Amino acid sequence: MKHTLSVLVEDEAGVLTRIAGLFARRGFNIESLAVGPAENMGISRITMVVPGDNGVIEQLTKQLYKLVNVLKVQDISEIPCVERELMLMKINATSSNRSEIIELTQIFRARIVDVAEDSLTIEVVGDPGKMVAIVQVLNRFGIREIARTGKISLARESGVNTEFLKSLEAKV
Repeated sequence: MKHTLSVLVEDEAGVLTRIAGLFARRGFNIESLAVGPAENMGISRITMVVPGDNGVIEQLTKQLYKLVNVLKVQDISEIPCVERELMLMKINATSSNRSEIIELTQIFRARIVDVAEDSLTIEVVGDPGKMVAIVQVLNRFGIREIARTGKISLARESGVNTEFLKSLEAKV
């Protein structure tokens, strides 16, 4: 199972290196990693997607807390969250298929951010499922390049589980 860890750290040089080193020494892979400033000055939030069972994640959490600059570690995999990623895609686009690509892009509420004679660059923001879906739809035109951020995530203060609500809507 994949777990999403939200880690608050002091914003100091070498913190990310120490965390990555911890994972490397233990033989764990980080599938996705996003780092940026948090709500308080001098604090950064690291969002990681890590494969492993609950026991592995519990052990990793304990190890992370042993690092000096780590302030808080939270496994947010099982709680309602808002999740987002950013992806840029460069798609082959000829005059004959350009309008179809633009229509599909609009369906996903993505934006065209660059137009060239034989390609379009598309910006997509959304949950990880949206990223997979748009890649599948646009793959037939030929994807030249993809650049994708890691997942960022915050727990929902409302506690509303939108995935649960989506499953209810699908049954209706």
